[in-house]
Formats: sequence, structure tokens, C-alpha cells
Amino acid sequence: STETGIIFGTIVYEVSGRAGDRNAVVLDDIHIDIMDYITPQSCPDNHFRSMWSEFEWENKVSVNTNFVDLNGYLQHILKTTNMKCLTPARVLEGDCEFLAANLYAKSVFGEDALANLSVEKGPGGLISGHIRIRSKTQGIALS
Repeated sequence: STETGIIFGTIVYEVSGRAGDRNAVVLDDIHIDIMDYITPQSCPDNHFRSMWSEFEWENKVSVNTNFVDLNGYLQHILKTTNMKCLTPARVLEGDCEFLAANLYAKSVFGEDALANLSVEKGPGGLISGHIRIRSKTQGIALS
């Protein structure tokens, strides 16, 4: 379940040559990190906007960081979240005091993860703002 990061079920097996000796592995003892199952993907703008308005789960994360380079921070987020930036590179070029970008990824289970990064340089050049993450499921949005 991507909701909880837990695998549900039990594997029951017998060892060859040992009659009546059944063993079981309870799978809920195995916890997974959903980030291991997220892959960066492309998505048309109109489909992204449609999903953004449709998805009900949102996690809004405040950003206050020591990063001073907006594009450097975007690259850090892309690497950390394993998402792809959908905003064209030409739009992100140049030296500016703010940056807004849409990010997208898909889990191996077919679940979409959307994000919007909106940050600006504040006093002293430090970056602050928000990352909003949306998904159909709570597990993806909160991961």
C-alpha cells in the first residue's frame, strides 16, 4: 500500500523433504520507502492542469533554506524527490528573484505525483517559499 508504505499479505511455504513443516513470512513486517518506486516522467501541460484540479490530496511544505541559487535549489529538489521538471528550461533561464516550476513523477504502481515549486530570494539572498504536492492518494502526497 502506498498509503502506509507497508506490504500486506503472508507467504506460506514448505521445505522440500520435510513433511508437514510449513513456514510463513508475514509481509507487513516489511516497510518500503515510496521514493524508491517513483520515476520522473513527462506529462502534457493540459493533462497536468487537469490532474492538479482533480486530485484531492495536497501537502504544502514551507521552504526556508540556505540555498542562494534558485536553479540550484530546483535541481536539488528534482534529485531529492525523483521528479521531472515540466517547466521549459528556457523559462527558467536568467537571473531572477523568484522561480515557479511544475514537477511530475509516476510510481511503478501507476500513481501520479504532481508538485509545484514556488520560491523567491528573500533578505540576504536566502530562498523561501512553498512546495505543493498533489496526488490521488494520501501516501504519495505526504511522502
